[in-house]
Amino acid sequence: MKQITIAVIMLFSVSSFAQSNADLKAHYEAYYQQMKKQGDVQGIINAMTHLNILEPSVARQDTLAYLYLSESKYMQALNTIGVEKNATDSDINVEVKAVALKNLNQPKLALEQFEVLFARKPNVYLAYEMADMKLQTSDIAGAKSNIEYGLANVKDDMKRAFYETQQPYETSMKAALLYLKGIMLYSENKTNVDTAIKLMNDALAIDPNFNMAKVSRQALENQKAQQAAAAQKN
Repeated sequence: MKQITIAVIMLFSVSSFAQSNADLKAHYEAYYQQMKKQGDVQGIINAMTHLNILEPSVARQDTLAYLYLSESKYMQALNTIGVEKNATDSDINVEVKAVALKNLNQPKLALEQFEVLFARKPNVYLAYEMADMKLQTSDIAGAKSNIEYGLANVKDDMKRAFYETQQPYETSMKAALLYLKGIMLYSENKTNVDTAIKLMNDALAIDPNFNMAKVSRQALENQKAQQAAAAQKN
């Protein structure tokens, strides 16, 4: 009799837990929909976190990480999905890792993820980002390959945003790639200064207001003047 009583209590407990779990899931699904309606991203994150605890899902986890990324919470995004490179990762998972690591100033780790994205779906925007990071990590050959891909595939209506001024601005992607090629050639060999200056001028011919090209051209012209002065002394 005692064993029967224990069994009944356990069955009742399991049934109650399942009911409670279902009720909680229904509550957070309703809460999630309400937060979406209100445009409350933090509320959406909270609801998604609870739902993922109640019913773990890779897709839900990826979405949660992407929401953190959209709020510039890069460490939280990576804590949600990790930083490892996995062949089975979804595109959104890889994108979150790539962008979050880049913004956390981890270009080498970010490049591992960008390479996966590029292998799956190559495009000019990815090529530019990869070339820029490869220059930061002194991979000149890799940067050259990405820049040449970009220049071969860029379209006139493509734009690239820059943030070095108080007011962010957009410029032609082709101009941006020419600017980056100038930086790459000068980084490869300081004797390429004239070619690098020409590329800055080519970029400015497309967009005369391209601030980074103006600043870089001035710096290159200063370097050329210093090289000429040093040559005269010798």
